[in-house]
Amino acid sequence: MYLVTVRLCKLVPLGFHCLYTKLAVYRMINTTYKPHGRNSQEKDVSETLKAFNEPPLLLSCFHCGKRLSLNYNSMLYVLNHLAAPCLYSQDEMDSTPMVSSLLNKLANYTNITQGAVEHEEAESEDGIQRVTGPQMGTFIGVFLPCMQNILGVILFLRLTWIVGTAGIVEALAIVFMCCSCTMLTAISMSAIATNGVVPAGGSYYMISRALGPEFGGAVGLCFYLGTTFAGSMYILGTMEIFLTYIMPNAAVFKAETGEPTGMQNNMRIYGTCCLVIMTLVVFVGVKYVNKLALVFLSCVMLSIMAIYAGVIQSAIKPPNSPVCLLGNRTLQNSRFDKCLKTELINNVTTPTQLWKLFCEGGIENATCDEYFTNNNLTEIQAVPGLLSGVISDNMWGHYGQYRAIVEKEGQSSEQASDNTNDISYYILNDITTFFTLLVGIYFPSVTGIMAGSNRSGDLRDPPLGKEFKAVYLSCVVLFGACIEGVVLRDKYGESVKGTLAVATLAWPSSWVIVIGSFFSCCGAGLQSLTGAPRILQAIARDGIMPFLQVFGHSKSNGEPTWALLLTAAICEIGILIGSLDHVAPILSMLFLMCYLFVNLACAVQTLLRTPNWRPRFKFYHWSLSFLGMSLSLSLMFVSSWYYALVAILFSGCIYKYIEYRGAEKEWGDGIRGLSLNAAQYALIKLEEAPPHTKNWRPQLLVLLKLDSDLGVKHPCLLSFTSQLKAGKGLTIVCSVLEGTYMARENIKAAMAKEKTKGFCHVVVSSNQRDGFSHLIQSAGLGGMKHNAVLMAWPANWKQAESSLSWKNFIETVRETTAAHQALLVAKNIDTFPTNQDRLAEGTIDVWWIVHDGGLLMLLPFLLRQHKVWRRCKMRIFTVAQMDDNSIQMKKDLQMFLYHLRLDAKVEVVEMHAGDISAFTYEKTLVMEQRSQMLKQMQLSKTERGREAQLIHDRNTKSHATLNDKATPTSDRVHMTWTKEKLSSERNRHREAHMTVRDIFNMKPDQTNVRRMHTAVKLNEVVVNKSQGAQLVLLNMPGPPKNKGGDENYMEFLEVLTEGLDRVLLVRGSSREVITIYS
Repeated sequence: MYLVTVRLCKLVPLGFHCLYTKLAVYRMINTTYKPHGRNSQEKDVSETLKAFNEPPLLLSCFHCGKRLSLNYNSMLYVLNHLAAPCLYSQDEMDSTPMVSSLLNKLANYTNITQGAVEHEEAESEDGIQRVTGPQMGTFIGVFLPCMQNILGVILFLRLTWIVGTAGIVEALAIVFMCCSCTMLTAISMSAIATNGVVPAGGSYYMISRALGPEFGGAVGLCFYLGTTFAGSMYILGTMEIFLTYIMPNAAVFKAETGEPTGMQNNMRIYGTCCLVIMTLVVFVGVKYVNKLALVFLSCVMLSIMAIYAGVIQSAIKPPNSPVCLLGNRTLQNSRFDKCLKTELINNVTTPTQLWKLFCEGGIENATCDEYFTNNNLTEIQAVPGLLSGVISDNMWGHYGQYRAIVEKEGQSSEQASDNTNDISYYILNDITTFFTLLVGIYFPSVTGIMAGSNRSGDLRDPPLGKEFKAVYLSCVVLFGACIEGVVLRDKYGESVKGTLAVATLAWPSSWVIVIGSFFSCCGAGLQSLTGAPRILQAIARDGIMPFLQVFGHSKSNGEPTWALLLTAAICEIGILIGSLDHVAPILSMLFLMCYLFVNLACAVQTLLRTPNWRPRFKFYHWSLSFLGMSLSLSLMFVSSWYYALVAILFSGCIYKYIEYRGAEKEWGDGIRGLSLNAAQYALIKLEEAPPHTKNWRPQLLVLLKLDSDLGVKHPCLLSFTSQLKAGKGLTIVCSVLEGTYMARENIKAAMAKEKTKGFCHVVVSSNQRDGFSHLIQSAGLGGMKHNAVLMAWPANWKQAESSLSWKNFIETVRETTAAHQALLVAKNIDTFPTNQDRLAEGTIDVWWIVHDGGLLMLLPFLLRQHKVWRRCKMRIFTVAQMDDNSIQMKKDLQMFLYHLRLDAKVEVVEMHAGDISAFTYEKTLVMEQRSQMLKQMQLSKTERGREAQLIHDRNTKSHATLNDKATPTSDRVHMTWTKEKLSSERNRHREAHMTVRDIFNMKPDQTNVRRMHTAVKLNEVVVNKSQGAQLVLLNMPGPPKNKGGDENYMEFLEVLTEGLDRVLLVRGSSREVITIYS
């Protein structure tokens, strides 16, 4: 609470007579502020204000002196004004709200937009409509769905079979491994869930925000499919209980023993009908599912209690459940009532129903099965009791092949000589059993921790879910200690008259277990059909996969209708499989993928120690997460290696799809943080030592020029960059602007269009020269700095009004040379091929004049890796002088290229010195005359400026006072003359007095003549050999040390490349960038 003191003035008719009083207004800190005071429920404030309602009030703020004439209806605006001290302006308050407003938003936060709940809009007394948020708490939102998934189909239908097949020891190992994986995942999920609010999507939301949209989408779809197939498994379990134990006569198809086809067809028909009913229930609303869940869970709890009561009862008085054995083989007792071959009726030996199954004819002339004749019948109890010692027989595994007879070990038996006997009357294995199969079938029973997280958007306060698997561990031991092994291995209870195996142990009646398991499977199926659409809806609303956007829509009550329809369709696919044992491994694989990435997300966040990683749950550690991740991956390949590969491949495809086509999302995920840490580590390692020659590749700094509309002037320069780099190494595309920073997005768009992978850097500078200089010196970070600069040739530099373009170009050449960086200059860049072009044929000609590190050799090889230049051949030309042995040079160069592993044609060109032609002499003379005329024009401008400045100085001195004797003035400037200053001053005076006649009568400098001669002769050779080449690479001569010859340098380069379409001038850094060693 805080106190606001205002000054109240009562307005009287005869004048302004101020009556000062103080009004103390107490308001709670979480009061909702609305603009202009449209909503206020503070009764104490309203009553106080009503006392001053007549006449109107004039309020004055102590801070700013602002006065407002207000009545009761507008007083709340003043309260809002006074709530924010006038030290802060209104604009600042709009961008940075008060703490009270922020806390109010957090207090009223709801994730109802992502959750799917039955919310209602209710009108309050003041006419304001409010939305009622989610109301599901811990019990309904987490406990019920988790318990229904844990204590469900596997416990009642398959756990006894797993114990009997694997034995108590291996069954405990299976339960321990799966429960350990789930426990470690629950710890990781608890840490992630308590690190902030988790809206709808549950585990998908946790993984996507921790590992990024790519991982989140891939694993989210796995999680969604796993939950959907879980619905299929629970429906199949429901139908198995219904058709096998409740109403066997309702079967449409007759199920033959050992042939599951008929049973599967029945489950497909009834399962589809059950799916339609469950879908309609979920469509009506999740609140009805929750109401049914209470009934279902109560049945489950009664069933669990009946099991433990039966265990106690078996220790006192074991139930009477006889099992008939023929030799050591277990018989189906649904076809006979007595475990006897014959019986005495009225002192007459009469064959029993069992006799008629194995024999034909009467007792005297009967033809019986050989095994039936050789072995005796034995009747044993299905539940010997807790103290019977049967636990020792069930300690180890009894795996069998498909259609193998279930036999009791230790029972005497005489095998028949003929193995073609009818085995349809025995208990048979319907599948081949082995340890890894049982792991895959059992694992769905421990996926219950995800059931509550599926509906996190519907929870009022998403809590930390914890499940204990003591029920499963105790049941494994108790089942093995109380029930006979052959009954445990009897999957469908055919040896005990079609009774559920676990139901034989129940007390007071086996129907408690049958009804409880039926409702448990129904409830778990409804929970899966409720949770799966919400996962898909959360994925669709995130927009990371465009083709799923239609499934983000929902009804007016929040139900994801379209997602529910798709879930029902996929669930039908699982039902059409028709076997619980075949669906369970698929479900296990999908959930194990989810478990793996939940643990990975927690481990990554913990190791990165990001500032936002502050979970309220403290009992976690990265090593536990890594252990859970390793255990999940191991269980995937243990249960089914081919299903594991399919799940990984599916996730990888979704990952690449989201990366390529999905919407860009930035959620501050851990993978990005991991990339930053890895980048930091790599940069530090790179800076320790320069890269070896074998690892050298051009790290380009591309200098772009922009047009008047801030568009890229030469987009082909970016195409050439991508062709040269092919996405490898560092590329920094930069530009210099004078006074604006708006071109960055334009450059990034051009890079994306030309498929140039790299970084964009825009520098604002007073002039381009300084900007490019700064970029060359400071671009990059640590060891990831550029070692080469790529730029375009300044086209039309002769016709340009300003000389800045070619002067900036030459200064860039000098700076790259001083920085020991390579320089690539592309001439006629607009004629270079784009990334969409394909050069069918042609050559890339390399003119190797001087060796400056081998960059000329490496660049054509890199270009030919790109599909644009792939079909071009490489030719290397070198120039021989008169005293060189051309033949030996060619052999040596071929051997050198062989060791470099470069495929190129070698040619040695001989250049004769010859006499300097008149054309060369005249071209040099024109070049020097043009240069001198430009200097004369610049000097004329300078002299005119100096003359104007001299007149201004003289006028200023005439008005100066004559009393200042300490600083006498003089027309002469005193300065210290050096030799260089004296020479430059003489040249300046000489050039200033040079007339036009003197310019045209001048003679060219002999050094320039020789350079021009070399350029002309070399150009003639290059044009003769390479005029039809797709690209010509030339050594770029260095700029002159004396800046007075800069323009001549441009002329030399122009002459050297005249007549060539595409030219790349290359100036190396004098460092070896290619080597013959491996």
